[in-house]
Amino acid sequence: SATQELERCIKDLGFKGALVNDYSQTNDPNRMVHYDMPQYRPFWRTVESLDIPFYLHPRPPSVRSPLYEGHSWLIGPTWSFAADTSVHALRLIGSGLFDDHPRLQIILGHLGEGLPYYLWRIDNRNNWMKAAHKYAARKRVADYFLANFHLTTSGHFSTPALIDAVAEVGADRVMFSVDYPFEDFSDAADWFDHAEISEADRRKIGRTNAMKLFKLPGA
Repeated sequence: SATQELERCIKDLGFKGALVNDYSQTNDPNRMVHYDMPQYRPFWRTVESLDIPFYLHPRPPSVRSPLYEGHSWLIGPTWSFAADTSVHALRLIGSGLFDDHPRLQIILGHLGEGLPYYLWRIDNRNNWMKAAHKYAARKRVADYFLANFHLTTSGHFSTPALIDAVAEVGADRVMFSVDYPFEDFSDAADWFDHAEISEADRRKIGRTNAMKLFKLPGA
């Protein structure tokens, strides 16, 4: 099972975390299975007990949505990766997962798949919809995002977007990343070295945050 394999990788092989490409599929190839569903609670319990971060990474949609008909350029990193993965992250939050497992730490790439800039509106509208709309979590979306999520700069080398992300979640929850082989190391490093942020934040984002989260030597 996924739980057993995770334990083997962490305990026997020395892995520092887990990465999964968005949704899974079972017997029906046309149905996407997301990890907020009840059958995955034992897996999340193990992730929490192992005290490791979990990277929720995008993958292409299994079924071509009519929304993209005639506009296949939107599928993939251009748009659908962020759209689909951000919804998956919101499903995890809305399911009450982090109420049951408050020490879970989730990583989102690409500066949070757009979510940091939308937190206020999500909570403002969600609060407005006080009818029985099945939001099972006990707190605001932003509360969980600030306590249970980390962002990376992978494939998103925009200084204004980075500054906005830091303003929303704090420099302690952002980590430098490249997105190789889809992005170039030198491009990413050159951008980050010259980004208009404080040197204290540059050190956190470029080094110490990842060392602490992954419990690397010297942290």
